[in-house]
Amino acid sequence: MSHRNPPEEPRPPASLRRVPVQERSAERLTRILDACADVLDEVGYEGLTTRAVAHRAGVPIGSVYRFFGNKRDLADALAHRNLDAYAERVAARVAGVERGDWRGAVDGAFDEYLAMKRTVPGFGLVDFGVPSAPEAMPDANVRVAERVAALLAHHLARPLDDRLRRTALVAVEAVDAVLQLAFRGHPSGDADLVEEARTLLHAYFARSLD
Repeated sequence: MSHRNPPEEPRPPASLRRVPVQERSAERLTRILDACADVLDEVGYEGLTTRAVAHRAGVPIGSVYRFFGNKRDLADALAHRNLDAYAERVAARVAGVERGDWRGAVDGAFDEYLAMKRTVPGFGLVDFGVPSAPEAMPDANVRVAERVAALLAHHLARPLDDRLRRTALVAVEAVDAVLQLAFRGHPSGDADLVEEARTLLHAYFARSLD
């Protein structure tokens, strides 16, 4: 029996004006989001413009506006794409962990986040939400915690109840704060603080899962 819990069906973000139905249109949207990530790494959110993204993607400015109304919508769509990619990566990672090993599953979710933060373009500024526009995706950590909780429930063959949801949410919020500190001024994250975050995760989840 596979340990993998099917990832939540990706849903297009509300910020997306038009959902591509043709392959060519979908490829153009991918290029636009890839360009958005690259421009974010170069100039930050404040310097991000739809014109710069169109130029980097090699598409007319009208192609960007066909999908997005402004740069906040662009960044919000990138955040949603990041969340879907994270959920898929964690599900694949947890599938290789011995069933019932919650520490291995939690480490998998933690390590995949670190890997994305260190390697995925634009992720350092816009991981699962737009920092300077929290109203664009206010439930980012809630959605991350819900997916992690669902994966843990499946892996441990236990109910996805309010206690597990609450534990996952508090853990995600706490670790998010520590990792923000760890990556402040450290492109790869301060190693000692990263391990403190892992220790925090283990200690907190142990209260509910041991």
